[in-house]
Amino acid sequence: MDNGQKWIAFSTIVRREINRFMRIWPQTLVPPVITIVLYFVIFGKLIGSRIGEMSNLPYIQFVAPGLIMMSVITNSYSNVVSSFYGSKFQRNIEELLVSPTPNWIILLGYMVGGMSRGLGVGAMVTLLSLYFADFSLHSVPVTIGIVLMTSLMFSLAGLINAIFANSFDDISIIPTFVLTPLIYLGGVFYSIDLLGDFWGSVSLINPILYMVNAFRYGMVGITDINIVWSFIMVGIFSIVMFSVALHLLEKGSRLRS
Repeated sequence: MDNGQKWIAFSTIVRREINRFMRIWPQTLVPPVITIVLYFVIFGKLIGSRIGEMSNLPYIQFVAPGLIMMSVITNSYSNVVSSFYGSKFQRNIEELLVSPTPNWIILLGYMVGGMSRGLGVGAMVTLLSLYFADFSLHSVPVTIGIVLMTSLMFSLAGLINAIFANSFDDISIIPTFVLTPLIYLGGVFYSIDLLGDFWGSVSLINPILYMVNAFRYGMVGITDINIVWSFIMVGIFSIVMFSVALHLLEKGSRLRS
């Protein structure tokens, strides 16, 4: 395939992915926004008013960046895992794999599709968060950079989950038993300074901790983790997941009957 044909293949996959979640937007866009708004009301207004401050910030202002990142993570992940497994279940992924389309184009197409939904929901949640909390961007490059890398990484994670899944039940195992605990233990609702030396050190193996703190720094200017180290760690995780996902596509042992 020449470059023009590769672009057509890539853009076709991306358009299909975007059209897929936009066509059923009451199921894909509205519920996550409502869920995050409830988090703002319960943890921000009701509980937050009793907590007072966290890291010298009003609690709702502290927790808002983490809630926005939570929406980006879950929607980037869920879009790719459901879409790719659906194609795998219907056997049309085999047609795509045997076509002249390079595997890295297929991977990029699904990845950008997942990023589109994650970033779209994240943008809506950010606008709604302005009703609950007052904040201005402390660093635009850091904010944009970390949210793009986060949506990229979890889109790749969703694709890897979909490749290994053998049933629709399997695509809910990772979000339930891995993703949710990582989010809740990733500094969304608290500062890791509260954990002490041992549990604070254990938390450093959680990639979401780096994402949340970098995004919080970009929005309000505070962080528990060095920003450069946060980007390095997220970059390493992203490169590893991209390599694994591409290898699985090229191997195709779980994709071809």
